[in-house]
Amino acid sequence: MIDARIRLRHLAAFLEISRRKSVSRAAEALHLTQPAISKTLAELEDILGLALMTRSRAGIALTPAGEVFLHYAATSHAALRQGIDAIAQTKMAASTPLAIGALPSVAARVIPGTVMRFRAARPGAIPRIVTGPNGYLLDQLRLGELDLVVGRLGSPEAMRGLSFAQLYSERIAVVVRPGHPLIETPDIARITEFSVLLPERGAAIRALAERFLIANGIGELPNRIETVADAFGRAFTRQTDAVWIISNGVVALDLAEGALVELPFDMGDTSGPVGLTLRTDAPDSPALRMFTTALREVTRALQA
Repeated sequence: MIDARIRLRHLAAFLEISRRKSVSRAAEALHLTQPAISKTLAELEDILGLALMTRSRAGIALTPAGEVFLHYAATSHAALRQGIDAIAQTKMAASTPLAIGALPSVAARVIPGTVMRFRAARPGAIPRIVTGPNGYLLDQLRLGELDLVVGRLGSPEAMRGLSFAQLYSERIAVVVRPGHPLIETPDIARITEFSVLLPERGAAIRALAERFLIANGIGELPNRIETVADAFGRAFTRQTDAVWIISNGVVALDLAEGALVELPFDMGDTSGPVGLTLRTDAPDSPALRMFTTALREVTRALQA
């Protein structure tokens, strides 16, 4: 058991005297008087019940017990300094802006909870949230305009110089307003009778949406509207008989509140990975570590 009487000043005095082989020089380095540092060393030896140093005209020399204690004292002191430095960096991280790119589905589903956890840990943190198509966000990340992106896995070409870590899988949903004609008779073939909101070409889920339609025998959509603007999609779908094909995360809250209704089609094959993308050459930072930790906690809670 560690004796509670041992203080940091005891270790600092012992280590400085050991390093300089002189009480007077150690006192000068620590901005103490020679009697004060001698007294501190004597207190330490009294607590341990052993002499740690011998003094002679040749100078200061460690006793065998002092040699043993030196190793552990130096390790403990270094570890404590590292801890203090880490806390200082964490405090600095609180006021460091962090630019986060997020797909609309991610921005609606996991970013609010992540930001709340991040700010709870660091009240002065300054997160900046940017949304947009996956390709745009990855381009901004590569240019250094963003620190990280939470979104879909990009194409091999788009992922050059970037690393991806999957957080969860997300499927596509087909949603309509409450009272829509397809709710009573949910026939996928009938969606061609209505305006269909479809992710524009280049959007991360466009290929998944097209595969879903082809698998269900639907080719061209004559009344389609191509958009990744979730605010427009939400408003247009609520006000018309439009059918909206979109990531489930974008409309999860609307579905929970009853503002939109998901049609009961088999969407099992439309799942795709959502994860964290970083530049492979980007320096690590306390702010980035804190945010990614909060992000993983939130995504784990959603899957529980």
